[in-house]
Amino acid sequence: MKKAVADCETCRYADPMGSHTNELEIFLVVPPGLEAALQNEIREKGFKSPSIRKGGVTIKGGWPDVWRANLELRGPTRVVARITSFRASHLSELDKRARKVGWNAFLRRDVPFRVEASCSHSKIYHSGAAEQRIQRAIQEELGARFDSNADVCIRARIENDLCTIAVDTSGDLLHKRGHKQAVNRAPMRETMASLFLRMCGYSGNEPVLDPMCGSGTFVIEAAEIAAGLMPGRSRHFAFEQLATFDPVAWQAMLATEPSRASVPRFYGSDRDAGAIAMSRANAQRAGVEHLTEFHELSIKELKAPDGPAGLVIANPPYGDRIGDKKRLVALYRNFGEILITRFPGWRVGLITNEPSLASATGLPFGKPQGPVAHGGLRVNLYLTASLGAERKQT
Repeated sequence: MKKAVADCETCRYADPMGSHTNELEIFLVVPPGLEAALQNEIREKGFKSPSIRKGGVTIKGGWPDVWRANLELRGPTRVVARITSFRASHLSELDKRARKVGWNAFLRRDVPFRVEASCSHSKIYHSGAAEQRIQRAIQEELGARFDSNADVCIRARIENDLCTIAVDTSGDLLHKRGHKQAVNRAPMRETMASLFLRMCGYSGNEPVLDPMCGSGTFVIEAAEIAAGLMPGRSRHFAFEQLATFDPVAWQAMLATEPSRASVPRFYGSDRDAGAIAMSRANAQRAGVEHLTEFHELSIKELKAPDGPAGLVIANPPYGDRIGDKKRLVALYRNFGEILITRFPGWRVGLITNEPSLASATGLPFGKPQGPVAHGGLRVNLYLTASLGAERKQT
């Protein structure tokens, strides 16, 4: 009976023969705390059976769904295709079962690969030894060359003596859109920024302003969303080097990029002239320079732009990130006063790890959303309704 169960484990995921029609379990990785926001994006894009797991969301689909997830989804940090799983309680068993995986169904003999393994609560406890066994199995069974810097990465997770084999289909992390070369100090990654925008209720139909824009991440992401631009349009992916890749189908997928006839304006400001130069250059490389405006301004000089109200979103300095607490309290207080007096009708989204700093703004925030893992810290999103709305209700 135990052997039958073990053999069945091998069938939990896709048939490793890997045709386009076989169903994979696809894991979309995201920082803890953002799983629900990513699940909402995945549903909106029409993917099958999104289910939240710790640190990500799983979906069901074929290899074209893998390509589309990398191309169209803004929130995940990487897309991992789970190939198979099997029981292994010692290294010789791992070696034997690894040799039975149909590596040639999704790996190419002429493309180098690397292996990353992790072990927890298992009799196999040495991840380096596990990596070597799987690496050797692939080399000897497929004939592919190992390269520690290869784009194609096989991921093996051994937990409770169950080894799950997966392939990282993204390569570089997905926040690397392919057009942002300049970044400022303590930047917000594009993937995370897109999900914070989503959590603020942003869908591309209103202006967005970031008064501490740094290298322009929030502004550029908001403009791309509004313009219907696909986040992966300017980069390459590891799946392009897999045996399952169809370049003709991929080119057809790239050619379906949507666009919107009417797009609002997007604004960024910063007191740092270098940050403004970076933002303008990044917006130009992303192809949204005609939708964005960046100005060198201090918070005291901040004013609402002409036109309809929208969303102010900011990732200001906070305690453990940049600066000292007393100076930051004054910054947040001034920031809140200016928004209340000069931005009627606008919503405000604020990201910080310090509840006291959010409170210092005097803004009517609702219950914080989070926490979200960010750069070794745990941050929350603080969000208001339209400023002035609470006065009308009283």
